[in-house]
Amino acid sequence: MYENKKIFILGFAKSGYEVAKVLANKNNYILINDGGSLKETDKEKYEELKNLGVNFVFNSHPDDLFDESYDLLIKNPGISIDHKYVLKANKLNIPVVNEVEVAYNLLKDKNVKIIAITGTNGKTTTTTLVYEMLKKDKFSVHLAGNIGFPLCSILDKVKENDIIVTEISCQQLENMHEFNPNVAVMTNISEAHLEFMKTFEHYKYVKSKLLKNQTKEDVAILNYSDEILKEFSKNVKSKVKWYSSKEKLNGSYILNDNIYYYDELIISLKDIKLRGIHNYENIMASIMAVKEFNCSNDSIKEVLENFYGVEHRLELKRLGNFYMIDDAYNSNPVGAKGAVDVLGMMPGKKIIVTPGMIELGDKEDEYNKKFGSEIAEVADYAVLIGERHTKPIYEGLIKKGFDKDHIIVYNDVREAYKFIETQVGNEEVYALFENDLPDSYNE
Repeated sequence: MYENKKIFILGFAKSGYEVAKVLANKNNYILINDGGSLKETDKEKYEELKNLGVNFVFNSHPDDLFDESYDLLIKNPGISIDHKYVLKANKLNIPVVNEVEVAYNLLKDKNVKIIAITGTNGKTTTTTLVYEMLKKDKFSVHLAGNIGFPLCSILDKVKENDIIVTEISCQQLENMHEFNPNVAVMTNISEAHLEFMKTFEHYKYVKSKLLKNQTKEDVAILNYSDEILKEFSKNVKSKVKWYSSKEKLNGSYILNDNIYYYDELIISLKDIKLRGIHNYENIMASIMAVKEFNCSNDSIKEVLENFYGVEHRLELKRLGNFYMIDDAYNSNPVGAKGAVDVLGMMPGKKIIVTPGMIELGDKEDEYNKKFGSEIAEVADYAVLIGERHTKPIYEGLIKKGFDKDHIIVYNDVREAYKFIETQVGNEEVYALFENDLPDSYNE
């Protein structure tokens, strides 16, 4: 399928490198174009690909660089959906795909099972839980996708009868056409990534593509508490299975502070390290997915009794007498609500680490101000990551009477953590968050 072709790769990064490395060995002409300069950290990969015959153009996107002579355009997920080369490819009827689609087609000859997870929130946590549960139960399982490991990077490791667990983003789904997971998991759908997807309608359409190619032999695992997913379910050919945090149903549910799977008790909520309804929903989705492979209850329970969360994603930490919710990688309202809800459940003094909501287009400032007022109700200290998106949060905090000296702002989460580590001791905060705020906050 991908042999003897002229291939244009738009964007270097991880996915561009991995897909080029795979396709360079199939007698293809490959050009990688990246609008930025070659990073020092990528020079070794650059030299490796050059030695494989791959060509490069950095620092610009010349109008005449991409033309009708190419057979395929492979787009990095981070590249805009209306990039001029993408629009030109559409006009010329040249297929636009991404690294995941290429990897999937190269896997078709192998007898492997794919579990693909998407959703506005919770997909990274759910993906990690599914992987850890299957690994604990001694399955031969691989982790890949939007979670940081391009699918092309594991192709040479995958064997017959292996399981691949992959997180799929809307940016990846945008340019996927044939991808069909054996088990598709969708956690929830809400407004997000509007700056990239342009409209909420298009965002929903793109998310629904995860189910588009499924057959009656496949399984779709959906959140019954989400009305949009109920709509999606009406058009799928696969077997739909549900989970719910709100009601008992034929699937996974919560009853009397326990999680059940088809009326079988799996675990008590008090034995789970993660907290919050959003996390319980992620856990139920994970249980539903691994049970498709007869994963044992013992393995499921052992993971849940020891899993504290994915770093910087609604990650609850205990720092002396403080509870800190680290949500530094969140960027939408549903995740923000989850952070506030979890922190509100904790006793004592509390700290929140958040970047604000950055994927809401012209609604961004309005939501962030409201978010600031909600933080003020539950937190004692606020660590804001990124000046541009957190100024409205700051304004919402101050309007609610939040102590200005209990707010810090950093553009780098690593610098924020250095500060937190020096301020939070075993018994108390040794110094208040008395740092100078960015000048823009005082305008």
